[in-house]
Amino acid sequence: MRHLHKRRLRLAVVVASAALALTACGSGSVSDQTKENEDKAAASGGDCGEFKIITHPWVGYTADAYVVGHVAQEELGCNVEYVDLKEGGPSYQAMASGDGDVILEEWSHEAELKEAVDKGSAVDLGSPGNVGIIGWYVPGWLAEEHPDILDYKNLNKYAAEFKTSESGGKGQFLGSDPTFTQYDEAIVKNLDLDYKVVFSGGETATVEAFKKAQANKEWLLGYFWEPQYVHAEVPLDRVKLPPYEEGCDAKKEDVACDYAETELKKVASTKFMDSDSTAPDLVKNFTWTNEDQNLVAKYITADKMKPEDAAKKWVDDNPDKVKAWLG
Repeated sequence: MRHLHKRRLRLAVVVASAALALTACGSGSVSDQTKENEDKAAASGGDCGEFKIITHPWVGYTADAYVVGHVAQEELGCNVEYVDLKEGGPSYQAMASGDGDVILEEWSHEAELKEAVDKGSAVDLGSPGNVGIIGWYVPGWLAEEHPDILDYKNLNKYAAEFKTSESGGKGQFLGSDPTFTQYDEAIVKNLDLDYKVVFSGGETATVEAFKKAQANKEWLLGYFWEPQYVHAEVPLDRVKLPPYEEGCDAKKEDVACDYAETELKKVASTKFMDSDSTAPDLVKNFTWTNEDQNLVAKYITADKMKPEDAAKKWVDDNPDKVKAWLG
């Protein structure tokens, strides 16, 4: 993803320009939008300043980041920078060093989050409204023709059907990006499954593999998640693993259970939250649904829109939600 640097647009300039226009035109009142900008300027000093949004390498997060970034730039006059990092440690290090201000979609990095909060370098801002679901999936055609495959106990029965040139004589399990929250190799080992995890390298490759498998009736078993827009386009069915229980994923090498459903979180650097910027309130108030995120992700992927254009379209179509974020 490209870093995008936005020029700072100060609200004071907007207010001053509006006032000059009104004088020239002889109007006796200001527009509602200008009045709103005046109110923001009065409340905050009119300065958002630098706003560094950490981004992670999947399109749902891109949707989060660019929607918040668009509102911050256009409504608060922020100078927005998108900082591309891997999730977990690198993102928390960036917040501690001042190289990043917020994580808008934190997936299950409890240890790093707790350490950052305990050290005072980060603040847990709660959920953005999204629920993260990770699991093992097969394409819909396969679940329909072989419904028993949705029970992990039957996976070895079908292992030969999943063999590929990369799986070393075993069935292939398609992982995604190895830096994502995942412990598939441990699950395979601890459940004694005759499979080898082969990582696709990232979200795009994984999505394309599932699309191709459904279209061509190919055998595919792999890691996937929600929210993700492709669920609206391609039928995917989740394989039932031993149910998640509290603590069953405490040690990655010992995991033999399904992934937990996760209420995603917003995390911000303490320095950012304590600053005079107007952006922290926007981040605190930001909330939307899996459906909202999937729609923006669809604009970016299926509709081939630039992230900034997709964000603008959604913001323009959802003024009431945006107004609530702005307080």
